[in-house]
Amino acid sequence: MVEQVSSLKTGVKYKDAPIGRIPVDWEVVELADICDEIYRYPTYYNLNYVDQKHGVPEIRGELIKENGELSNDLSQYRYISRETSSKFPRTIVREGDFVISVRGTLGKIGYVSDQLEHANITANLMRISPSRKRVYPLWLKQYLLSKFFQNRLNEMSSATTIKTIKAPELKAVEVALPLYSEQKKIAEILTTVDEAIEKTTEIIEKTKEVKKGLMQKLLTRGIGRTKFKKTKIGEIPEEWRVLKGTDLAVKITKGSSPKWQGYEYQDDGMLFITSENVRDGFLDVSNPKFLPIEFHNRLRASQLQKGDILINIVGASIGRACVFKGEYKDVNINQAVCLFRAKEGIEPIFILNYLQLPKTIHRLLETRAGSARQNLSLADINHFPFLLAPLPEQKRITAILSALDQQIEKESNHKARLELLKKGLMQVLLTGKIRVTV
Repeated sequence: MVEQVSSLKTGVKYKDAPIGRIPVDWEVVELADICDEIYRYPTYYNLNYVDQKHGVPEIRGELIKENGELSNDLSQYRYISRETSSKFPRTIVREGDFVISVRGTLGKIGYVSDQLEHANITANLMRISPSRKRVYPLWLKQYLLSKFFQNRLNEMSSATTIKTIKAPELKAVEVALPLYSEQKKIAEILTTVDEAIEKTTEIIEKTKEVKKGLMQKLLTRGIGRTKFKKTKIGEIPEEWRVLKGTDLAVKITKGSSPKWQGYEYQDDGMLFITSENVRDGFLDVSNPKFLPIEFHNRLRASQLQKGDILINIVGASIGRACVFKGEYKDVNINQAVCLFRAKEGIEPIFILNYLQLPKTIHRLLETRAGSARQNLSLADINHFPFLLAPLPEQKRITAILSALDQQIEKESNHKARLELLKKGLMQVLLTGKIRVTV
C-alpha cells in the first residue's frame, strides 16, 4: 500500500468542466456513454421460486454490502427458474456488471463477481453494465461508491414518498473519466485499501465469535466449577446467586428529555447521551450532542459516574448496553437510557457481559410491556433476575473477556483509520486533484 500511495503526483494542469475543474487529459462523459446497458424492468409479482440446483440466483438489495460487494453466501439467495429468468434477458448480469438500488434505499452498489454470472435482479435494482473497452470495472465501482456520486443520486431522486431513480436520469449523470491506464492504477490503490479493511473486519468478527463462545461458557458454567444447582433461570454454579436488579444496584434511574425541560442542543457544554450513543458494549460519541451545564445540574440523579452501566430501554435498540468508562466530564442521559449503578464489590463489566448474553437479552425483552412501541420500565430492570458470581471469579471472568474487548477495540480503531484513508484517497484520486504515475 505504501508503494502505491508513493506513486501519487501533483503539479497537474487542469481545465474547467461542467462538473468542476478536472485534469486537462480527462474527459466529461455521461454514464450512458461508457456503459453497454443501464436497465431496470418494471415490478413483477407472483414469482415461483425453485431450489438452488435448478434455479438462477435472484439478487436483492439486502444482499448488497456497504463495501460495494454482493454476498458470496449463495444460501442467502432465492432462486427463480431459468425459464422465468429468460423472460428478462436485459437484467441478467455478467461478471464486472453492477447492480444499484434505485427505489427506497438509494445508491447501494453491488459488484457482480464471477460467482454470480448469469444471476438476475429484483425490480428495486438496476443493472449497470460498463463498456469494458472504455471503463475498468473496478474503477467504476469506486466512482459509484464515492460521496459525490451518491450526493448526485440524492439530488435527482424524485420527491415522492418512496425515493426513486429512473434509468434516463441515471444515464445522464456526468462522469469525469481518466485514461484507461489511470483508471486501473486508481482502482488498484483503492482496492488495496479495501482489502486491508476487509481483512481487519474479518479479524474483528472472528474475535467477536471467540468472545461470544467464551461468554456463553464462562457466564453460565464459571471457571473450574463442578457443582451446579437449578434456579428459575436455569442451571448455574452452586456458589453463584440469582439477584434482582435492586439487590445489585445502588441506583437505577433514567434521564429526561431536554425538550420537556425547555432546553435545546448547542455546540458545547454538557455531553448528552441518547440511545443512539449506547452501542453493543461501547459508548459511541462520534456525533456528540451538548446541552447547557444548567441542564446537567438540574438533573443530578442521572449524572453519570465511571462504571455506570447504560441500558437502552426504548425503541429498536432496546436491550443494548455499555459501561461508561469516565472518559468525559459532565455527562447526562435522556429518557430512553437507564442508568444502572452497581454496588461496591460488583464488577460492572461482569454485569454488562451478562446482559449481552442472547438468553439474557431474550428474558429482558420478555418483560417489556406489550405496547406498539417497545419499552422497558425501570420496574422491569429493578425486578429482573441477574446472575452473580463471587467477586474473585467476577474479576477473573472480566479479565479474560476484557482482553478480547481490547483486541476488538484495537482492530476497530485500525479499521476506522483505514476507512478515513480510503475516504481521503477517493476524494483526491477520483477527481484528479492528485494524479497517479502510470
